[in-house]
Amino acid sequence: MTAPDATAADSAQPTARPAEAAPAEAALAGPLAGDPSVIGLPSFIVGSIALGLVLVGMVPATAVGASLPIILAATAVGQFVAAVWSASLGQNAVAAVFAIFAGFWLSYAVLVLGLTHNWFGVTATAVTSTQELFLTSWLITVVMLTLAALRLPLAFTLVFALVDVALLLVLLGTANANASLAKAGGYAVLLFAAVGVYLFFSALSVATGGKPLPLGKPVLH
Repeated sequence: MTAPDATAADSAQPTARPAEAAPAEAALAGPLAGDPSVIGLPSFIVGSIALGLVLVGMVPATAVGASLPIILAATAVGQFVAAVWSASLGQNAVAAVFAIFAGFWLSYAVLVLGLTHNWFGVTATAVTSTQELFLTSWLITVVMLTLAALRLPLAFTLVFALVDVALLLVLLGTANANASLAKAGGYAVLLFAAVGVYLFFSALSVATGGKPLPLGKPVLH
């Protein structure tokens, strides 16, 4: 997401005095510029890869917290930074997306830490229902985001839809004690991480002076 080139408009007006052009140049300088997705996307990708690998069984089931160092120190922080940066630019939709996912990643880490250390007084018999509550709440929220953001390019809709599928599969796997469904959810996580990689290549291409990759037409116009 790049801003229109204001310098071209300035050059088309040769009568403009330097004193009049200075404010326009000052407005383009400073920290309130750039594309927050160059931070938000890679932090999202690395956490997704870590979580996906946990779900598909790269580590034993007892090592459920293996992904938390990445999710807490990189993904949640990166998503919040991108959300604040987007909000400072007035990119409300982008800020909403990054803030929602920042909340998801941070709350996931708190859930795992809380259950494994008994922070919340959840008894052993209520662990599964607590996980179901978490997954159901976030599934509803991300479905809401998916439907509300249909005017974004198709690649973003695909990411959100894959997150919906992953949450649903993990929810069904948790509710039915079905490891295969949870593993399928892990593969869905890795798929939306792959789409995130494509989006990151597009954003970094623009940031380094290239052209954006095709992201597809929005579902709604």
